[in-house]
Formats: sequence, structure tokens, C-alpha cells
Amino acid sequence: MDSNAISTESLKIFFGINASTFQQQYKHKLSNFNTWDQKDQAEDYLIFPNNMGAFLSIDETALSNGELYTFLTNKAACGKKGTIVGIFKGVKSSMIKEHIDKKLREQVDEITLDLSSTMNVIAKKCFKNADRVADRFHVQRLPYDAVQQERIEYRWEAIDQDNKAIKEARKNDEKYTPEILANGDTIKQLLARSRHLLFKSPEKWTVSQKERDQILFERYPRIKEAYDFAQELKVIYNHKCIKQVGWLKLAHWAEKVRQSDFKTFNTIADTLYNYYDNISNFFNNRSSNAAAESFNAKVKDFRRQFRGVVDIKFFLFRLTNIYA
Repeated sequence: MDSNAISTESLKIFFGINASTFQQQYKHKLSNFNTWDQKDQAEDYLIFPNNMGAFLSIDETALSNGELYTFLTNKAACGKKGTIVGIFKGVKSSMIKEHIDKKLREQVDEITLDLSSTMNVIAKKCFKNADRVADRFHVQRLPYDAVQQERIEYRWEAIDQDNKAIKEARKNDEKYTPEILANGDTIKQLLARSRHLLFKSPEKWTVSQKERDQILFERYPRIKEAYDFAQELKVIYNHKCIKQVGWLKLAHWAEKVRQSDFKTFNTIADTLYNYYDNISNFFNNRSSNAAAESFNAKVKDFRRQFRGVVDIKFFLFRLTNIYA
């Protein structure tokens, strides 16, 4: 394993050394940190032009005290050496335009991103020749969140009704017994335990989840309607087709949900229209921002392994030694 990926705490456990002393020796003597050619500007920006590729991902990550950094990564590197193209403090497009050569930026054919308006502005201004592709999983998450909102509202309603029934029973000096459903759940338990199955497709439900689902949908048809909308959007994304057909299907779905009385789904329909170009570009190459999300997870795990970021420059030095 690369020495940059081993925490001093691990060395302390296995070799019984003083972790703090060794970390200082590693930082100032064993590593090349003090002679690093990008050390002076590391907190503001880091660039690795040789890692530039035709297909990029862009995302923001908080490193320390909520301080945001924009990460530009090359998909072709698959999260390994050569992944990091640039790291920029904040979310300003001017940083990327200033420090990455225009000719390099013009070579980018496609850049994937989430539904963040700031990331969209950066991609639009800095990579004018590239197709911007909104990550399908961020789009699909919106209706699933809407389904969960319906479930949560019913759950709070059930909790309120349960509390009122308990108070009434005490008032009348009676023992309160909640309604027990066919699968052994109370109504509150049914709504709480349905959370995970509402994120999954029906074919992935377990036997107990199928039983719970049947009771849930019979009792709360509005949740079923919202769940069906979410599944329909998933089917559209799974269907391989050209961009024009894909957008037509999305437009029909958006119009269908507009006819419903779900306020949240109307908001989702507006989002589809506001980002229609980015969203429909998915059907060109079926690209997602999974690479950026995966790399974000690695950065967070790296940060956790070293118990936070005390020295941002040194943290970025170690990170780029592995991934740039």
C-alpha cells in the first residue's frame, strides 16, 4: 500500500511508535511536502493538466469546517492514479478558467454533474464545447424523496392519532391496545418499516416486504400513486433510446405528474424543464456522475481515516500523491 494511505494511528497500533512525532517526521523529512512544487498555492488551487481527458466529472466537497472545494476528475482513470485534474477552493468558474488552459478545456467532449446550479454554471462557462450531463441518480432521487415525504406525513398523522387514543384511554381508565395488522405491524410500525421497500423495485422485495407493501398500498393508495410515478421515471431511464425519444418520454412523464395533486411532483416536473438539456443529454452516452460520487466517498474516507483535516495543504498533498 502507498505510504500516503497509511495513517500514523495505524502505525502506532501495530508498531508502538509515537504517532504525533512520526507524523511530523514524515511531513517534514520523509515526504516531499516541503519541496512540493504546488505547495504555495495548494489551499487555493491545484492543477494536473496531464490528467485532462475528453470525459470529466465535476462535484464539490467540504474538506474542513464546511469549506467547499470543487473537484474536477477524469473518468478514464476510474478513481485511481491520474483521476484528479484540478482542485479549486470555492465554487467559482473564474478559478478554473484562469488556471486551466483554454485549449485543454476545449478538448472536453462531455462533463457530468449533479443538479447543482453552481456546478452547471462552472461547466457551462469553462467547458463550452462539452455536453453537460445531469446525473440520472440525482434526478431519480427526487421522486423517491417525494414518496418518502408522503410516507412521513402519514406516519406523523398515525403518531398523533395514537397519542390521542392513549390519552383518551387513560382518561376513561382503560387499557389502550393499538390495531395490529395482518403482518403483525401496528400502523406506526407499518409506516416506519416501509421506508426501505419504497426505495426498491418490486422484484427486489423480500417476502415480508411484499406482504407489508400490499397492506401499505391498500391502506394508503396515495403512497402507491407516488411510488408508481417514481418507478415510471426509473423505467424511462432504463430504456435505451436516442436523446429525442428519451426527452419525449420524460416530457410525457412530467405532464402526467402535473395532472396529479402532488405538489412535490409538480416541483420535480419544473426541475426537468429547467434542466431539460442536461437531463436529456444522458441518453447520448448514458453517462452518470457515479465516478465523481465514488471519488467524493474516497476523499471523505481519507479525511475520516486521518481524523479530520488539520493542515489542508498537507492533506491535499497526500491526496494528490495517490489520485493525481
